[in-house]
Amino acid sequence: MGDSGSVAPRIASMKTLLGLIAGAGASYCIYKLISGGTLRKSGSRKVVASRGNKGNSVRPDSLLSKVSGLDVVCPPNDASDVMTQQSTGDLEPQHLKLLLTRLKASNSTPVKCRLLVTLGNAAAFTFNQNIIRECDGIAIIGGFLSDSAQEVKVQTLNVLNNLCMNTQNQEQLKVYVPQVLELMEMSPVNSDLQLGALRLLTNLSVTDKHHHLLKDAVAPLLSLLVVGSVSVQVQTMKVLVNLSSNPDMLDDIVQAQAPTSIMPLFDTQMASPVLLRLLTFVANLRAWRPSEQVAKEQWLQRDSLFRVMLDQSSEFNRRLVALLSHPDREIQAQVARILT
Repeated sequence: MGDSGSVAPRIASMKTLLGLIAGAGASYCIYKLISGGTLRKSGSRKVVASRGNKGNSVRPDSLLSKVSGLDVVCPPNDASDVMTQQSTGDLEPQHLKLLLTRLKASNSTPVKCRLLVTLGNAAAFTFNQNIIRECDGIAIIGGFLSDSAQEVKVQTLNVLNNLCMNTQNQEQLKVYVPQVLELMEMSPVNSDLQLGALRLLTNLSVTDKHHHLLKDAVAPLLSLLVVGSVSVQVQTMKVLVNLSSNPDMLDDIVQAQAPTSIMPLFDTQMASPVLLRLLTFVANLRAWRPSEQVAKEQWLQRDSLFRVMLDQSSEFNRRLVALLSHPDREIQAQVARILT
Protein backbone atom coordinates (compact mmCIF):
# COMPACT_ATOMS: atom_id res chain seq x y z
CA MET A 1 0.00 0.00 0.00
CA GLY A 2 2.84 2.41 0.75
CA ASP A 3 3.34 4.82 3.65
CA SER A 4 0.49 7.40 3.15
CA GLY A 5 1.55 9.26 6.28
CA SER A 6 4.89 10.28 4.72
CA VAL A 7 3.44 11.40 1.37
CA ALA A 8 1.43 14.36 2.71
CA PRO A 9 4.40 16.11 4.39
CA ARG A 10 6.46 15.72 1.18
CA ILE A 11 3.68 17.30 -0.87
CA ALA A 12 3.33 20.14 1.63
CA SER A 13 7.10 20.76 1.52
CA MET A 14 7.04 20.93 -2.27
CA LYS A 15 4.18 23.46 -2.20
CA THR A 16 6.06 25.60 0.31
CA LEU A 17 9.19 25.52 -1.86
CA LEU A 18 7.22 26.49 -4.96
CA GLY A 19 5.59 29.33 -3.05
CA LEU A 20 8.97 30.67 -1.95
CA ILE A 21 10.28 30.52 -5.50
CA ALA A 22 7.22 32.37 -6.82
CA GLY A 23 7.50 35.01 -4.09
CA ALA A 24 11.16 35.58 -4.85
CA GLY A 25 10.35 35.99 -8.53
CA ALA A 26 7.67 38.61 -7.80
CA SER A 27 10.00 40.54 -5.50
CA TYR A 28 12.74 40.56 -8.15
CA CYS A 29 10.22 41.72 -10.71
CA ILE A 30 9.12 44.77 -8.68
CA TYR A 31 12.72 45.58 -7.80
CA LYS A 32 13.76 45.68 -11.44
CA LEU A 33 10.77 47.69 -12.59
CA ILE A 34 10.92 50.28 -9.82
CA SER A 35 14.65 50.72 -10.26
CA GLY A 36 14.18 51.42 -13.93
CA GLY A 37 15.69 48.08 -14.94
CA THR A 38 14.22 45.59 -17.38
CA LEU A 39 13.27 41.95 -17.36
CA ARG A 40 13.98 39.97 -20.49
CA LYS A 41 11.58 37.49 -21.97
CA SER A 42 11.99 35.39 -25.12
CA GLY A 43 15.47 36.63 -25.93
CA SER A 44 15.74 40.37 -26.51
CA ARG A 45 12.28 41.72 -25.70
CA LYS A 46 11.96 43.82 -22.56
CA VAL A 47 9.15 43.52 -20.03
CA VAL A 48 7.61 46.84 -19.09
CA ALA A 49 4.27 48.04 -17.82
CA SER A 50 1.61 49.41 -20.11
CA ARG A 51 -1.99 50.46 -19.43
CA GLY A 52 -4.76 48.71 -21.27
CA ASN A 53 -2.65 45.94 -22.84
CA LYS A 54 -3.05 42.21 -22.46
CA GLY A 55 -0.09 39.92 -22.35
CA ASN A 56 2.11 37.93 -20.01
CA SER A 57 0.97 39.51 -16.77
CA VAL A 58 2.26 38.99 -13.27
CA ARG A 59 0.03 37.40 -10.66
CA PRO A 60 -2.72 39.77 -9.45
CA ASP A 61 -1.68 39.21 -5.83
CA SER A 62 2.01 39.91 -6.40
CA LEU A 63 3.96 42.85 -5.01
CA LEU A 64 4.12 44.47 -8.45
CA SER A 65 0.35 44.28 -8.82
CA LYS A 66 -0.16 45.87 -5.40
CA VAL A 67 2.20 48.76 -6.19
CA SER A 68 1.27 49.54 -9.77
CA GLY A 69 -2.15 48.00 -10.27
CA LEU A 70 -1.11 47.25 -13.85
CA ASP A 71 -0.22 44.26 -15.97
CA VAL A 72 3.36 43.58 -17.05
CA VAL A 73 3.40 42.98 -20.79
CA CYS A 74 5.79 42.70 -23.72
CA PRO A 75 5.07 45.50 -26.22
CA PRO A 76 6.58 45.19 -29.71
CA ASN A 77 9.55 47.58 -29.69
CA ASP A 78 8.96 50.30 -27.11
CA ALA A 79 11.92 49.89 -24.79
CA SER A 80 11.50 53.44 -23.40
CA ASP A 81 8.05 52.82 -21.93
CA VAL A 82 8.04 52.83 -18.12
CA MET A 83 5.79 51.55 -15.43
CA THR A 84 2.72 53.74 -15.00
CA GLN A 85 1.42 54.16 -11.47
CA GLN A 86 -2.17 54.26 -10.35
CA SER A 87 -3.86 54.80 -7.01
CA THR A 88 -3.90 51.83 -4.68
CA GLY A 89 -5.47 51.66 -1.25
CA ASP A 90 -4.22 48.25 -0.17
CA LEU A 91 -0.46 48.76 -0.03
CA GLU A 92 1.16 47.09 2.96
CA PRO A 93 3.90 48.71 5.08
CA GLN A 94 6.66 46.71 3.39
CA HIS A 95 5.57 47.98 -0.02
CA LEU A 96 5.73 51.61 1.11
CA LYS A 97 9.11 51.01 2.72
CA LEU A 98 10.38 49.53 -0.55
CA LEU A 99 9.15 52.53 -2.53
CA LEU A 100 10.78 54.96 -0.08
CA THR A 101 14.04 53.04 -0.15
CA ARG A 102 14.17 53.07 -3.93
CA LEU A 103 13.25 56.78 -4.02
CA LYS A 104 16.01 57.67 -1.59
CA ALA A 105 18.60 55.75 -3.64
CA SER A 106 17.53 56.79 -7.14
CA ASN A 107 19.49 59.21 -9.31
CA SER A 108 17.13 58.98 -12.29
CA THR A 109 14.58 61.76 -12.82
CA PRO A 110 12.01 59.50 -14.57
CA VAL A 111 12.32 56.87 -11.84
CA LYS A 112 11.97 59.46 -9.07
CA CYS A 113 8.85 60.86 -10.74
CA ARG A 114 7.42 57.37 -11.16
CA LEU A 115 7.98 56.52 -7.50
CA LEU A 116 6.60 59.85 -6.30
CA VAL A 117 3.42 59.36 -8.35
CA THR A 118 2.88 55.98 -6.71
CA LEU A 119 3.55 57.38 -3.24
CA GLY A 120 1.21 60.29 -3.96
CA ASN A 121 -1.58 57.93 -4.93
CA ALA A 122 -0.95 55.81 -1.85
CA ALA A 123 -0.95 58.92 0.36
CA ALA A 124 -4.57 59.57 -0.56
CA PHE A 125 -5.45 56.99 2.10
CA THR A 126 -5.23 57.79 5.82
CA PHE A 127 -3.64 54.47 6.75
CA ASN A 128 -0.85 54.99 4.24
CA GLN A 129 -0.36 58.59 5.40
CA ASN A 130 0.42 57.27 8.86
CA ILE A 131 2.70 54.51 7.62
CA ILE A 132 4.71 56.92 5.46
CA ARG A 133 5.19 59.24 8.44
CA GLU A 134 6.23 56.37 10.72
CA CYS A 135 8.78 55.22 8.10
CA ASP A 136 10.38 58.69 8.09
CA GLY A 137 8.88 59.09 4.65
CA ILE A 138 7.99 62.77 5.02
CA ALA A 139 11.65 63.70 5.47
CA ILE A 140 12.68 61.48 2.55
CA ILE A 141 10.02 62.92 0.24
CA GLY A 142 10.44 66.50 1.45
CA GLY A 143 14.11 66.36 0.56
CA PHE A 144 13.16 66.29 -3.12
CA LEU A 145 11.83 69.84 -2.92
CA SER A 146 15.47 70.74 -3.56
CA ASP A 147 15.82 68.46 -6.57
CA SER A 148 17.28 70.07 -9.68
CA ALA A 149 14.47 68.77 -11.92
CA GLN A 150 11.26 70.79 -11.92
CA GLU A 151 9.10 67.74 -12.64
CA VAL A 152 10.47 66.01 -9.53
CA LYS A 153 9.61 69.04 -7.40
CA VAL A 154 6.10 69.10 -8.85
CA GLN A 155 5.53 65.44 -7.99
CA THR A 156 7.05 66.00 -4.54
CA LEU A 157 4.54 68.78 -3.85
CA ASN A 158 1.72 66.49 -4.98
CA VAL A 159 2.76 63.82 -2.48
CA LEU A 160 3.15 66.37 0.34
CA ASN A 161 -0.28 67.77 -0.46
CA ASN A 162 -1.89 64.39 0.14
CA LEU A 163 0.19 63.79 3.26
CA CYS A 164 -0.91 67.19 4.52
CA MET A 165 -4.49 65.95 4.90
CA ASN A 166 -3.35 64.47 8.21
CA THR A 167 -2.89 66.73 11.25
CA GLN A 168 -0.04 64.65 12.64
CA ASN A 169 1.79 64.93 9.34
CA GLN A 170 1.37 68.71 9.34
CA GLU A 171 3.64 68.95 12.36
CA GLN A 172 6.48 67.57 10.23
CA LEU A 173 5.44 69.35 7.04
CA LYS A 174 5.54 72.83 8.59
CA VAL A 175 9.34 72.85 8.40
CA TYR A 176 9.06 73.02 4.62
CA VAL A 177 7.02 76.25 4.61
CA PRO A 178 10.03 78.50 3.81
CA GLN A 179 10.99 76.27 0.86
CA VAL A 180 7.41 76.15 -0.40
CA LEU A 181 7.10 79.93 -0.18
CA GLU A 182 10.32 80.30 -2.15
CA LEU A 183 9.00 77.93 -4.81
CA MET A 184 5.79 79.94 -4.98
CA GLU A 185 7.67 83.19 -5.52
CA MET A 186 10.53 82.00 -7.73
CA SER A 187 8.72 79.54 -10.00
CA PRO A 188 7.50 80.59 -13.45
CA VAL A 189 4.12 82.30 -13.14
CA ASN A 190 1.19 79.92 -13.67
CA SER A 191 3.47 76.88 -13.73
CA ASP A 192 2.51 73.52 -12.23
CA LEU A 193 5.25 74.11 -9.67
CA GLN A 194 3.70 77.37 -8.52
CA LEU A 195 0.22 75.84 -8.35
CA GLY A 196 1.55 72.88 -6.36
CA ALA A 197 3.17 75.22 -3.84
CA LEU A 198 -0.06 77.20 -3.48
CA ARG A 199 -2.08 74.04 -2.93
CA LEU A 200 0.24 72.93 -0.15
CA LEU A 201 0.00 76.36 1.50
CA THR A 202 -3.79 76.11 1.23
CA ASN A 203 -3.85 72.75 3.00
CA LEU A 204 -1.45 73.94 5.70
CA SER A 205 -3.60 77.02 6.35
CA VAL A 206 -6.96 75.25 6.71
CA THR A 207 -6.51 75.46 10.47
CA ASP A 208 -4.92 78.45 12.20
CA LYS A 209 -2.19 76.44 13.91
CA HIS A 210 0.49 77.35 11.35
CA HIS A 211 -0.77 80.74 10.19
CA HIS A 212 2.07 82.56 11.93
CA LEU A 213 4.50 80.91 9.50
CA LEU A 214 2.79 82.71 6.62
CA LYS A 215 2.86 86.28 7.94
CA ASP A 216 5.43 87.38 5.38
CA ALA A 217 3.59 85.66 2.54
CA VAL A 218 0.66 88.10 2.33
CA ALA A 219 2.36 90.66 0.06
CA PRO A 220 3.69 88.04 -2.42
CA LEU A 221 0.27 86.40 -2.48
CA LEU A 222 -1.37 89.72 -3.30
CA SER A 223 1.14 90.27 -6.09
CA LEU A 224 0.25 86.91 -7.62
CA LEU A 225 -3.37 88.03 -7.87
CA VAL A 226 -2.56 90.65 -10.47
CA VAL A 227 -0.32 88.49 -12.69
CA GLY A 228 -1.66 84.95 -12.30
CA SER A 229 -4.11 82.91 -14.32
CA VAL A 230 -7.58 82.20 -12.94
CA SER A 231 -6.31 78.91 -11.46
CA VAL A 232 -3.48 80.70 -9.66
CA GLN A 233 -5.80 83.49 -8.54
CA VAL A 234 -8.32 81.05 -7.08
CA GLN A 235 -5.62 79.08 -5.24
CA THR A 236 -4.02 82.29 -3.98
CA MET A 237 -7.34 83.54 -2.66
CA LYS A 238 -7.95 80.27 -0.84
CA VAL A 239 -4.79 80.89 1.18
CA LEU A 240 -5.65 84.56 1.84
CA VAL A 241 -9.21 83.74 2.91
CA ASN A 242 -7.89 81.09 5.30
CA LEU A 243 -5.44 83.56 6.83
CA SER A 244 -7.96 86.40 7.07
CA SER A 245 -10.40 84.19 8.96
CA ASN A 246 -7.97 84.22 11.88
CA PRO A 247 -8.38 87.40 14.00
CA ASP A 248 -4.79 87.06 15.21
CA MET A 249 -3.55 87.51 11.64
CA LEU A 250 -5.48 90.66 10.77
CA ASP A 251 -2.90 93.10 12.17
CA ASP A 252 -0.27 91.67 9.84
CA ILE A 253 -2.57 91.41 6.83
CA VAL A 254 -3.84 94.99 6.84
CA GLN A 255 -0.27 96.27 7.01
CA ALA A 256 0.78 94.37 3.90
CA GLN A 257 1.56 96.39 0.80
CA ALA A 258 -1.20 96.23 -1.79
CA PRO A 259 -0.24 96.09 -5.48
CA THR A 260 -1.15 99.26 -7.34
CA SER A 261 -3.17 97.22 -9.85
CA ILE A 262 -5.33 95.38 -7.32
CA MET A 263 -8.38 97.62 -7.77
CA PRO A 264 -9.20 96.47 -11.34
CA LEU A 265 -9.76 92.98 -9.92
CA PHE A 266 -13.00 94.21 -8.36
CA ASP A 267 -14.88 94.30 -11.63
CA THR A 268 -17.88 92.54 -13.13
CA GLN A 269 -15.60 91.04 -15.79
CA MET A 270 -13.48 89.25 -13.20
CA ALA A 271 -14.01 85.47 -13.00
CA SER A 272 -16.71 84.83 -10.41
CA PRO A 273 -14.72 82.22 -8.39
CA VAL A 274 -11.92 84.78 -7.96
CA LEU A 275 -14.18 87.76 -7.26
CA LEU A 276 -16.26 85.91 -4.69
CA ARG A 277 -13.14 84.95 -2.73
CA LEU A 278 -11.76 88.48 -3.01
CA LEU A 279 -14.94 89.84 -1.48
CA THR A 280 -14.88 87.20 1.25
CA PHE A 281 -11.31 88.24 2.03
CA VAL A 282 -12.32 91.91 2.28
CA ALA A 283 -15.34 91.05 4.44
CA ASN A 284 -13.00 89.25 6.84
CA LEU A 285 -10.73 92.32 6.94
CA ARG A 286 -13.69 94.55 7.73
CA ALA A 287 -14.12 92.61 10.97
CA TRP A 288 -10.79 94.10 12.17
CA ARG A 289 -11.27 96.50 15.06
CA PRO A 290 -8.05 98.44 15.70
CA SER A 291 -7.54 101.06 18.33
CA GLU A 292 -7.78 104.67 17.18
CA GLN A 293 -4.03 105.10 17.40
CA VAL A 294 -3.30 101.97 15.31
CA ALA A 295 -5.90 102.99 12.73
CA LYS A 296 -4.27 106.40 12.41
CA GLU A 297 -0.85 104.83 11.89
CA GLN A 298 -2.22 102.51 9.24
CA TRP A 299 -3.98 105.34 7.43
CA LEU A 300 -0.61 107.05 6.95
CA GLN A 301 0.68 104.05 5.00
CA ARG A 302 -0.72 104.93 1.59
CA ASP A 303 -0.06 101.57 -0.07
CA SER A 304 -1.22 99.34 2.77
CA LEU A 305 -4.27 97.10 2.45
CA PHE A 306 -5.85 99.16 5.20
CA ARG A 307 -5.64 102.35 3.16
CA VAL A 308 -6.69 100.68 -0.10
CA MET A 309 -9.57 98.52 1.11
CA LEU A 310 -10.68 99.73 4.52
CA ASP A 311 -10.50 103.49 4.20
CA GLN A 312 -13.98 104.89 3.57
CA SER A 313 -12.64 107.39 1.02
CA SER A 314 -10.87 104.83 -1.16
CA GLU A 315 -11.80 103.90 -4.73
CA PHE A 316 -12.69 100.45 -3.46
CA ASN A 317 -16.01 101.59 -2.01
CA ARG A 318 -17.14 103.00 -5.36
CA ARG A 319 -16.32 99.70 -7.02
CA LEU A 320 -18.28 97.84 -4.38
CA VAL A 321 -21.45 99.76 -5.17
CA ALA A 322 -21.07 98.89 -8.86
CA LEU A 323 -20.81 95.19 -7.97
CA LEU A 324 -24.27 95.23 -6.40
CA SER A 325 -25.61 94.70 -9.91
CA HIS A 326 -23.42 91.62 -10.54
CA PRO A 327 -25.46 88.72 -12.00
CA ASP A 328 -24.06 86.26 -9.45
CA ARG A 329 -26.27 86.33 -6.34
CA GLU A 330 -23.51 85.07 -4.06
CA ILE A 331 -21.37 88.00 -5.11
CA GLN A 332 -24.28 90.39 -4.53
CA ALA A 333 -24.74 88.96 -1.04
CA GLN A 334 -21.05 89.32 -0.20
CA VAL A 335 -21.02 92.95 -1.42
CA ALA A 336 -24.09 93.69 0.73
CA ARG A 337 -22.34 92.09 3.71
CA ILE A 338 -19.35 94.40 3.27
CA LEU A 339 -21.43 97.56 2.79
CA THR A 340 -23.64 97.00 5.85
